[in-house]
Amino acid sequence: MNPNLALLQPYPFARLRAAMKGLTPPEHVTPIPLHIGEPKHATPQVLIDALTAHLDGLAVYPATTGLPELKQACAEWLSRRYDGVHVDPSHEILPILGSREALFSFAQVVIDANQDNRPIVVSPNPFYQIYEGAALLAGAHVEFANCEAPRFMPQWRNIDESQWPHVQLVFVCSPGNPSGAVMNLNDWAELFALQDQYGFVIASDECYSEIYFEDAAKPLGALQAAAQLGRNFDDLMMFTSLSKRSNAPGLRSGFVAGDAKWIDAFLLYRTYHGSAMSVPVQYASIAAWQDEAHVIENRRQYREKFDAVLPILAQSFEVTKPDASFYLWLKVPGGDDLAFTQKLWTEAAVEVLPGRFLARNTPFGNAGEGYVRIALVAPLSQCIEAAQRMIALYPNG
Repeated sequence: MNPNLALLQPYPFARLRAAMKGLTPPEHVTPIPLHIGEPKHATPQVLIDALTAHLDGLAVYPATTGLPELKQACAEWLSRRYDGVHVDPSHEILPILGSREALFSFAQVVIDANQDNRPIVVSPNPFYQIYEGAALLAGAHVEFANCEAPRFMPQWRNIDESQWPHVQLVFVCSPGNPSGAVMNLNDWAELFALQDQYGFVIASDECYSEIYFEDAAKPLGALQAAAQLGRNFDDLMMFTSLSKRSNAPGLRSGFVAGDAKWIDAFLLYRTYHGSAMSVPVQYASIAAWQDEAHVIENRRQYREKFDAVLPILAQSFEVTKPDASFYLWLKVPGGDDLAFTQKLWTEAAVEVLPGRFLARNTPFGNAGEGYVRIALVAPLSQCIEAAQRMIALYPNG
């Protein structure tokens, strides 16, 4: 058995189940789950129609490299969405089965444990747990850069100078999970300067990029930042998905774009791994990437929730609208995020996720402690009801 499996820690939701074992919500109160970031809005009909129209594609083996039409649709979407970003669909785009599996498998391609007996992967903290698991199973060690208030940007200075020469891969998440913070051009310039000095690969997780609140403030992407700073895409890869953008988490569809040499290496790995996207899903994906009407409506629904919920919560809590995403990163009164989560469940039947479960203890502290992540994915009425229950339980914060 792979000994690195023993290094994996329980997933945040497994930790939450263990922490809530034996605790029950009040009788006759309908539970409102806001702990999992699973989109609940309707999957767009344009996607469903394209999927069902191509079910005959189930009779053929799909190519791992993907249909040229799909890669072209992805490249055209990138050009429309990000000013100055133009990629070659033949060499700089690769379809993936959702960003989760691709972020994990990309680490297996990048990490060379034979080159360095102590390869390091750098992750933000708090973080999406796939980053850590991918690094550990690739034979690397993980170092964390805490994301602290007020901007919740990774503090790269948390990584000791002696460690940077061993860093082979840096994960970034912008908009961030759980804070919704977006890296600006100065943030990217700082990271690119480190990359130029130490030569690591950047994997940019951008699966929340299309859930934002101001049309004039669309989240900046990694490739866009590189273009604006006059850089090429060397050792830079962005990952995106239809799960949040198009409310299709079960479709398992996205794409990765960036450095052609890493696209080639990733394709080779995926050919052996068995990561080809089925033909019906590819055509559904084409339809989704070509349509923006459903994305605009999706954003409208999330904006409506934030506009309704934030004024309620602000009566008792320190909370602000994120730059993007559908999460609220709420600072809890008293600082004990686990006790807050348990009380919210047992007395108000509202389920959230303690921030400490999304982070690791470091010499600089656990950057998740004292916060809870609230996913505004439930219907509007339930999100409002949950906020009202919370301020009723904590009338004075």
